[in-house]
Amino acid sequence: MKKKYRYALLITIITPVLMVLLSNLIIEFSADGKTYNDIDSVPKNKVGLVLGTSKKLSSGHANPYYANRINATIALYKAGKIDFVLVSGDNGSKYYNEPTTFKKDLVSGGIPGEKIFLDYAGFRTLDSMVRAKVIFGLDSVTVISQKFHNKRAIFIAGKKGLTAIGFNAVDVKGQQGRKVKFREYLARVKVFVDLVLNTQPKFFGEKVVIE
Repeated sequence: MKKKYRYALLITIITPVLMVLLSNLIIEFSADGKTYNDIDSVPKNKVGLVLGTSKKLSSGHANPYYANRINATIALYKAGKIDFVLVSGDNGSKYYNEPTTFKKDLVSGGIPGEKIFLDYAGFRTLDSMVRAKVIFGLDSVTVISQKFHNKRAIFIAGKKGLTAIGFNAVDVKGQQGRKVKFREYLARVKVFVDLVLNTQPKFFGEKVVIE
């Protein structure tokens, strides 16, 4: 009984670890060569899809992930690598509205307001990628986020019939960066759970033409 118990305990420990490793390997392999750090080398796309995040951290301090995505989007637009911006984020309440906040700062950075479209139902990366295809009618897109996030988004896009590349916003180092990277490992496992369950976006709605 003790031997069987040890085997059961070992399997219980090893299985989740293998799931995390395998999920990350598959996503890393599938997104290899599809993300860009250099603005001169990134191919042009009609639309850049910036994935939302909060402007402020729970501590009240500025969120560097947000600021870096803003800067990357502005740089991409000014370099002529995208013609339009689609901001996809959470609009969970009247007190929290990622897309509108992003738009204000993008306009302040020099992108004309009429070139910016908002997806208020991008509650998760899955929602953002599926809605970019189904609601906004995109066949290809440049995803704008940090590299680790871009890779997951690109993998999801490929599974949903959307061709995607990524332009990498500057990453965040230190303790905050390590915490986010740890959560990313788990988020990548969730990607495969969603694929198995055929999870759909929380909302769809009327179609929008970007032009």
